[in-house]
Amino acid sequence: MTPRKPSRRPPKSAAPGRRQKLARQLMILTGISGAGKASALKAFEDLGYHCVDNLPLELLPHFAALVAKSTEVERAAIVVDVREGSTLDRLPQILKSIKKLLRVRVVYLDAQDAVLVRRYSETRRPHPLGQSETVWRSIVEERQLLDPIRNVADTLIDTSNFNVHELRADILARFGHEKEAKRLLVSCLSFGFKNGVPLDADMVFDVRFLPNPHFVPEFRKKTGLDPKVAAYVRGFPQTRKFLDRVTKLMLYLLPHYVDEGKSYLTIAFGCTGGQHRSVMMAEELARRLRKAGYQVKALHRDIVR
Repeated sequence: MTPRKPSRRPPKSAAPGRRQKLARQLMILTGISGAGKASALKAFEDLGYHCVDNLPLELLPHFAALVAKSTEVERAAIVVDVREGSTLDRLPQILKSIKKLLRVRVVYLDAQDAVLVRRYSETRRPHPLGQSETVWRSIVEERQLLDPIRNVADTLIDTSNFNVHELRADILARFGHEKEAKRLLVSCLSFGFKNGVPLDADMVFDVRFLPNPHFVPEFRKKTGLDPKVAAYVRGFPQTRKFLDRVTKLMLYLLPHYVDEGKSYLTIAFGCTGGQHRSVMMAEELARRLRKAGYQVKALHRDIVR
């Protein structure tokens, strides 16, 4: 008798459709008013989540179904809080149904009562439960309403000691990846001092101390994008030392800019005309920062002049 060949069918648990659905994620942000849900939502948006604030609870199952079927949205984040009113007590039951479609995670933001009162005093905004009660009383009532949701939360974040930048950094550290945390867009810009310093430059480095290729007849009509011109500028020891030190400085500074929530940074290199030295320097720093994992573009303001 010829032995039966083993089946090559994949196990049911590995069905591609099921795996694709559960790979999609829905983050539900909830918690006490004044704890920083709006700032947290912005941080998730920076991480590439499709974000919705104050979605009516009745629409949550439909929204989850749309995300599960979407070919464009893989991760979404929504805010659900006390503004929902009396329907809020249905959230735990709704969570059970949508967890069949998506990976769902509930993040609950909280803060100490004294901190919440101070924040309301500073912003002068009314508590969402109304102005008929004091802020202290509204916070107590809100805690009672949200207690069932707090009990089903997957993550609890106490924002009492956070400012908005520290909260963003905490969200990135908890839910982001190293590559996503480097979403700061860096522009390496070359320019000529004779045409003025760029107004949007965050940092300006003057590279006029380097030998000028303009005085080499072969290079006069070329730019720093030309490999021979770039090799000429790079060939001087002061060029290499300067590049190494600037690179080291930027690799130290950029993570701190990311932590402070900065989205754009422009590093400008200036030479006399903006044709040779500054172009080469901007291109080289951009290459090094890309290698370090940052999103970088090289721009040359005066190269067409």
